[in-house]
This record gives sequence, structure tokens and C-alpha cells, in this order.
Amino acid sequence: MGREIDALVHVLARLPGLGPRSARRAVLQLLKRRDTLLAPLIEALAAVERTVRRCSVCGTLDTSDPCALCTDGGRDHSVICVVEEVADQWALERTGAFRGVYHVLGGTLSALDGVGPEDLAIGSLVARACRPDVTEVILALNATVDGQTTAYVLTDRLSGAGVTVSRLAQGVPLGGELDYLDDGTLTAALKARRPW
Repeated sequence: MGREIDALVHVLARLPGLGPRSARRAVLQLLKRRDTLLAPLIEALAAVERTVRRCSVCGTLDTSDPCALCTDGGRDHSVICVVEEVADQWALERTGAFRGVYHVLGGTLSALDGVGPEDLAIGSLVARACRPDVTEVILALNATVDGQTTAYVLTDRLSGAGVTVSRLAQGVPLGGELDYLDDGTLTAALKARRPW
């Protein structure tokens, strides 16, 4: 295998979900189908590299700044949904269930990884939450130790903003069977129970 091919395999292998073997298979397919796969991929990557930037308001990725969601007059700008990463925002958007706006933190607080409040977009979130038109901030953070620590710090920082701070419900997933759930999920489900 040539140096260029090997370099491409190594780059692709660094992507989430792809190891060295999957990367080699992907490179082989790209090379076999240069016209239908490789050339369009090169064009798409170049376009993304040229045009995509981080939104200065919410922190998502888009081709405009502010992004399309932040400038969408049909969205409810009084409700801000806080997520850890852009992938979390995309997952929520896929559902079509949320019509407010987002705020991407850029991760979670983590003493082990050396990530402190100054490393995340917490200051800009507090500034947005203090605007008079904002009424609620939803913390849509992962149910991990770091996610819960971050939620606690955010709740404290937002306490003077005059907004309702809420979080996503936790518990039994739709279609879930109790016997297969972990103790933490069952405990959260019992604590978050509501009338039928």
C-alpha cells in the first residue's frame, strides 16, 4: 500500500466508529468508485471546510452566523435547550418535538480531563438567559456523573437569571423492559413517576 493510501486509512481510522480494518475497506471502496464516491466526497469535504463555521450565538455548526435556527422567526426564542455537543442538538432536532432554540456547551465539566467552567460556553448561556424574553432553560445533558455535575453548576449560575430551569425526564425508555434496565434508570423512573 502506498504512502498516500496509508495516510488516508490512518485519517479515516481516527473517525468515531471506524477502526483500521473499516477504514481500509472504506478506502478501497472510494478508490474503486472514484467517480461516484471519491470525487463527490472530496467536493463535499472542501465545501464544508470552506463554509461551515460555529454560530456565535448558540455554538452550533452552520454555513451562516448566526445560524439558521437562531434566525428562524418561527422558533420559540423564549426557551433555550442546553446540550453538550452539536450531535446532541442534531438528535433533538431529528425528533421535531422541540421548537425553541439551543445552546451548545462544547462538553461537560470534568475534573479528570481538566475541563472547567471557563472551557465551556457557560458565560454566554447565562448572558442569553438573562435577556427579558427568555423564560426557560432546559438542561438536556447526558445522565453521566460529568453531565449531572455540569447541570448542578449551570442551575447555580442561572439562579439569578429569573428563568425556569428544567431538565429532561429520565427513566424507563419507550419499549423498555424493566428486567433489562440498570438500577440507576429504575431509580430515576421511580423518583420521576407521575399520575396516570
